[in-house]
Amino acid sequence: METLLIDLDSFSLSQRDFFIRLAVALGIGAVIGLERQYSAMNENSTGFSGIRTFVILTLMGFTSGIFYHLFSIWIYAAILLGIMALIASSYWYTASQGDRGLTTELTSIFAFLMGTLVLHGYVEICLTVTVILVVVLSSKFRLKAIVGKITPTELYDFILFVVLALLVLPFLPNQTFGPAPFDVINPREIGWVIILTSGLGLLGHILIKFLGANSGILLSGILGGLVSSTAVTWIFSKKSKENKSLSSQCATAILAASSIMFFRVLIWTFIFNANLFTNLLPALVFILGSGMGITFYIYKKKYATEIKDAEIPLGKPMDLKGALVFGLIYVAILLIVSYANQNLGTAGTLISSAIAGLSDVDAITISASKLAEVKLDINTASLAILIAVMTNTLVKLGIASYAGSKELRKLLFLGYGVLLVSSLISILLLL
Repeated sequence: METLLIDLDSFSLSQRDFFIRLAVALGIGAVIGLERQYSAMNENSTGFSGIRTFVILTLMGFTSGIFYHLFSIWIYAAILLGIMALIASSYWYTASQGDRGLTTELTSIFAFLMGTLVLHGYVEICLTVTVILVVVLSSKFRLKAIVGKITPTELYDFILFVVLALLVLPFLPNQTFGPAPFDVINPREIGWVIILTSGLGLLGHILIKFLGANSGILLSGILGGLVSSTAVTWIFSKKSKENKSLSSQCATAILAASSIMFFRVLIWTFIFNANLFTNLLPALVFILGSGMGITFYIYKKKYATEIKDAEIPLGKPMDLKGALVFGLIYVAILLIVSYANQNLGTAGTLISSAIAGLSDVDAITISASKLAEVKLDINTASLAILIAVMTNTLVKLGIASYAGSKELRKLLFLGYGVLLVSSLISILLLL
């Protein structure tokens, strides 16, 4: 039986746990102190910010927690108030010297409280939160650089996205409307579709803005595919005609974006229908792997220089009008597929999906995901999505053939051929 250092009704602490938790508290103080001291040296700060200071703060939080249990809560409160008074006086001094930042002072209070929490056994929580804190503290200059590049439009659109997601979406009715087979319109679900697709577009915008300029042609295509593989196809097809020597790089970007389309399909099915996701996962991973394989083959085989001046236009971070139009398209496809399945059977559903795929893959993917196991069986929904991505791939091949160079067409016939054959094999396996 382990020796108990503290054995009370409200709290007990063994000798082994004492030393383990003490070591964790010391480690947390040392890590935070190391980051603060390094930052202070770079900024020539005059405030307190050393490793020893933060180790002592976590130790005080640790031992104060013991005083709380052995003596009185008021002793803990007095120590905490004393620490806060010292921190306040330190802030007053540094502020008088022109440094009005509160980061180190707030971090000090955090270190004290972490010491107390570690004593009570919340080791995993404390370590997780400490890692997050240190990452945030150490990213000061990167965050400043990022914030400095944010435009008023981007800030406004981000705030608009948060407002829609947190203040509008929760109040939309969560029930379906309309007579069968049209009782599939759910305002809350439509709101989710608009928020999620807008959010993915916003994420793509951010990644392209902060990574795209220096990421190279392969990553540019992948990031562009998160926003619109059709737009990437059009932009780089025109670039290949302007400069034929860049055709292989343009093909790399186009094929990377087109392959990522299948990853987007996986995301939507995972979010909206877990069973459909499981059913489609082998097929989509096979197609995605084939697409990225031929993309890397072309990328490595040609060894040409990168394109320096063919950036993907960012457009608006969150196009609210476009998001609402997408919502309408989603509803229209939802109704068309429901009607086709009810009146024309499986063949009608697949034909309507092929037509829907001519313009967009996301809408038909989400629609099929919502209707699967309700109005469509899993295999029919899977086939509908695969047929839609095939028709969308053919559309992009047509765009590239029209707008691109001869060399680009040759490479894309090879690349898209692999994608189409992989899709066809997956469809045959489902059948």
